[in-house]
Amino acid sequence: MRDAYDWVRKRGPELFKIDPDQIFVMGQSAGGYLTQMTGFCGQPRPRGLISFWGYGDIAGEWYSRPDSFYRQQPLVSKEEADKPGSSKLYLYCRQQGLWPKVVSGHDPDTEPRAFDPFCPVRNVTKEYPPTLLIHGTKDTDVPYSLSVQMDKELTAKGVPHEFITIPDGIHGFRRRVDAEIEARTYKQVVEFMDKYRPPKPNEIFCHQYVRSGQQRE
Repeated sequence: MRDAYDWVRKRGPELFKIDPDQIFVMGQSAGGYLTQMTGFCGQPRPRGLISFWGYGDIAGEWYSRPDSFYRQQPLVSKEEADKPGSSKLYLYCRQQGLWPKVVSGHDPDTEPRAFDPFCPVRNVTKEYPPTLLIHGTKDTDVPYSLSVQMDKELTAKGVPHEFITIPDGIHGFRRRVDAEIEARTYKQVVEFMDKYRPPKPNEIFCHQYVRSGQQRE
């Protein structure tokens, strides 16, 4: 994530004609987690963050204990999960509550501090970028409580942020079913970005014209 962010800042002006000081980072699920990581790992800080059903804690019980939702599916054996090219490692780890340990090599129960550098919620300061959290209350992959936790930490540190709760929302938008909610949510995303980006010079000029009562063509 840090390498990608640095690359966009350095190469973006040439390749995409962007302003490297006007970067917002947005992601969903694991991308929401990386979005939150950018808030303290990306330098200089992004203009703002938009996290869809993301999470700021990778060592909590939701990840380090067997998950009741995933255990409703046929149980995956360790041998099956370890096969080269297997796509079932994540499912196996969620069923057994082993994901943090398998990925990091550290046990969150005996080495909780080892996860400090990788948990955004443990690294929030007053310099953390303005943040928009979006989460459904019936998310069965990343619990809604993870965004509630981040919301509380941002509030405690005085970080400007907004929290959009989607009642009965799941992990993602359901095609057709959530079309109206999805459209409204992305409209709120744009409004959030507009709020935290500085106006362009011509916008300042137009606003001054309006405030001074002068007409403009």
